Amino acid sequence: MIVTRGSRLPLYLAVPVVVLLAALPYLVAPPVTRTLVGLFALVVLASMWNLLAGYGGMISVGQQGFIGIGAYTVLLTDIAGVSPFVGIPFAALVAGLLALPTTALVFRLNGGYFAIGTWVVAEVFRLVTVEFAAVGGGSGASLTGLSALGPTLRGAVTYWCALAAVVLAVGVVFAIMRSRLGLALTAIRDDPTAADSLGVRVTAAKRLVFVVAAAGCGVAGAIIVLDSLRVQPDSIYSVQWSAFMIFMVVIGGIGSIEGPILGAIVFFALQQVLEPYGVWYLVVLGLVAIAAALFARRGLWGLATGGRDVRFLPTGYRVAGSQGGVSGGGSP
Repeated sequence: MIVTRGSRLPLYLAVPVVVLLAALPYLVAPPVTRTLVGLFALVVLASMWNLLAGYGGMISVGQQGFIGIGAYTVLLTDIAGVSPFVGIPFAALVAGLLALPTTALVFRLNGGYFAIGTWVVAEVFRLVTVEFAAVGGGSGASLTGLSALGPTLRGAVTYWCALAAVVLAVGVVFAIMRSRLGLALTAIRDDPTAADSLGVRVTAAKRLVFVVAAAGCGVAGAIIVLDSLRVQPDSIYSVQWSAFMIFMVVIGGIGSIEGPILGAIVFFALQQVLEPYGVWYLVVLGLVAIAAALFARRGLWGLATGGRDVRFLPTGYRVAGSQGGVSGGGSP
């Protein structure tokens, strides 16, 4: 990865922002930080789906399978008598490990068949989970290992874990896209056959991205269950999670790091404002998605930047000038 002033600047700007966010439990009321936990989980999910589809060219509607795996991994650590917070890294590990054999199946499919295949795999995960009475079967189960912590402390630690997950998710995507793997993904997304003919290890690159995205979704699932203190299979394995991810990335701007973050913020705001209105909540989400597809094809981030290639987190490369070299630029 080549480090330039353009790639260092986001780090300089991000550090004080992250420090301020980390201090929020000391500055605001607990309901505020608990609300932000939900937003952080959405940002992680949007970033992972964008890595998978926007950069890797793999349109999945089955990422909820790995969200559920992450949530149930935390539940299992709780049942084993270990702090559920310790289960967060295990959630990433288990989801990533399960993603490896999953690629052997779904990588045999292309296009819409790949999307449906991932959905089928997620449904298999759900069906297997409900067969185990130890984790509550079809009715689910609640976390009990956090009962010793006071609500304020529990909420603060959950918030810090969610914030760390966001920083790690965005940082991993940024690092990948600034590396040679990022250049390979760009070629694969544009034309896998041409990329293969040029020596790019297409399957290996796609497999690595699929595993990373699955691990990230596992972490998001862990955060979700830590926030709600209960996991239920029909909810955590619901395809609505993939629908939410697609919505956030599409309206925010696919193929950029900033777009999914903006999309997650907009989606979260719509959730908070419209959820009391029942079915109208879904109607408005649909109208927003249609409007974005018609009038902001580069997403809200592209609309906000006036169609110019403006990036706070540059992931592409361009010729620096007559002296050669490369620098962080626009999209790959």
